[in-house]
Amino acid sequence: MSITGPEICQSELGVAPWMDPLAARLPGLQPVAPGEWLQRDDAYNGQMNYRDGLLSSRAADVVSAPEAPDEAEHKLLEAVLEVVDADPGYRRAAGAIIRPDGLPVFLGVHRPLVTAARLVQEDLLLLQPGEDGYELTSGVLCFPASWTLSQKVGRGMMRIHEPVDRYDDNMGKRVDRVFSMLQPDQAVWRANLLCYNDPNLFQPRSEGEQRPFDRDKPVWVRVERQTLRRLGVSPAVVFTIHTWLVPIDKLTPEQAATLPDVVRHGGSMGEQPR
Repeated sequence: MSITGPEICQSELGVAPWMDPLAARLPGLQPVAPGEWLQRDDAYNGQMNYRDGLLSSRAADVVSAPEAPDEAEHKLLEAVLEVVDADPGYRRAAGAIIRPDGLPVFLGVHRPLVTAARLVQEDLLLLQPGEDGYELTSGVLCFPASWTLSQKVGRGMMRIHEPVDRYDDNMGKRVDRVFSMLQPDQAVWRANLLCYNDPNLFQPRSEGEQRPFDRDKPVWVRVERQTLRRLGVSPAVVFTIHTWLVPIDKLTPEQAATLPDVVRHGGSMGEQPR
């Protein structure tokens, strides 16, 4: 698959999981500090402009949801609105939220899932109890790192992670315990790490499709800060993905010196589903 797109990078890598002993191990989940569930950084304007374009031109590729919004979608939008109302970069005006980039997002025009995704940098995926444990029921995934939403929706966690060797039965049980122990509005976070030759944030690939990489070509370091949060007292959990991307030469000296060789040469750390 040939993928080309804009280069939208942060000025620095805000999360370096390989330098944190807790984040470097699998699954590497840690409690989210108060007020840090969702994050906004200096790539906000560019990422949101790209997200809006994908939602407009490629909705079938980046949105998957049942025909009618369910309670989990409404709970998600409520949680996102709480965050943006506490952020002075946003403001409310005439039935809309004015984003930090100055663009309005009108409430009630789109389904809650899409409205929430148009407000924050994170991709938003909803997981709910099903026959196969927690299953991916809906989501907006504009910045996939070599996977596709359509291939994963409807699957439980074990089936979602089938291509990941390290996600075995033992890992699955550990993750299931995390889901069962999450308290209302409690969140945990982890991060993974990949290197790409292409800075495009939109990198969909099917299971089994290899991510091309040539270490002799320009390299971008891509880190995903991922969170799991229970939505109030409901059983629904939202999985969020905040993507950081910088050229490898923009790493700090400490980050560059400790970047794992396996990642520098096209491998990964904290592998996510493929």
